[in-house]
Amino acid sequence: MEKSIIFFDIDGTLLDDDKRLPASTKEAVFKLKELGHEVAIATGRGPFMFEELREELGIDTYVSFNGQYVVLRGESVHRNPMNERALEQITLTAAENNHPLVYMDPFDMKTSVPEHNWIDESMGTLKLSKQPSHGPDYFRNREIYQTLLFCQHDEELRYEKAFSEFDFIRWHPLSVDVLPAGGSKAKGIEKLVSAMGLSIENAYAFGDGLNDIEMLSFVPNSVAMGNAVPEVKKAAKYETIHVNDGGILHGLKLVGLL
Repeated sequence: MEKSIIFFDIDGTLLDDDKRLPASTKEAVFKLKELGHEVAIATGRGPFMFEELREELGIDTYVSFNGQYVVLRGESVHRNPMNERALEQITLTAAENNHPLVYMDPFDMKTSVPEHNWIDESMGTLKLSKQPSHGPDYFRNREIYQTLLFCQHDEELRYEKAFSEFDFIRWHPLSVDVLPAGGSKAKGIEKLVSAMGLSIENAYAFGDGLNDIEMLSFVPNSVAMGNAVPEVKKAAKYETIHVNDGGILHGLKLVGLL
């Protein structure tokens, strides 16, 4: 079989509803590697947020921050940081609206306010071992690749209109990912596939969330999880079953990789 690269989203794709890695998924990933394929992660999370998962699966190639920070076998091959001037402006606007922010680089994340219930509620769903600490100046003089803005659905539009430098992708009822305009998992995957000298025709991608739409539209062999939202299923070529029911293994068999 010709070598392929398979990209997996994390939340709702590799990890089930309880943020656990199903045994069938772990076995499938190792089987792919035994067959000589490259296995990669494509996530909105920062690298520090899925270190344990990478270690458990033996993966050192990934697209993080929705495509803004890309690593091939442990080495960075693409970086697309946020514009610091625009980040300064959105920080001021968010403060005026009493909307907290979380600034993220590859190593850590810091909040713009000491504490906020919306941060606790939304970040708590990720079940991370470490929560963000207060650091209102963390975005200054460093490369920030993604920021989390905490606001309601009806408040998001004002930011979209005011900040053309950024794209906004909702991942929780109380929070959106803020990333450089035009940045996406698809762009990160394009950079990675090129760095590896592979054809996009030999790429596969699995996802379930709104931030996976560009990825699943770009990668020809795309698979939406059974638990994916309707817009994601529409973007994918194939649809597997729910992550909780062995969706990864089923999907890999569906596309003929296993």
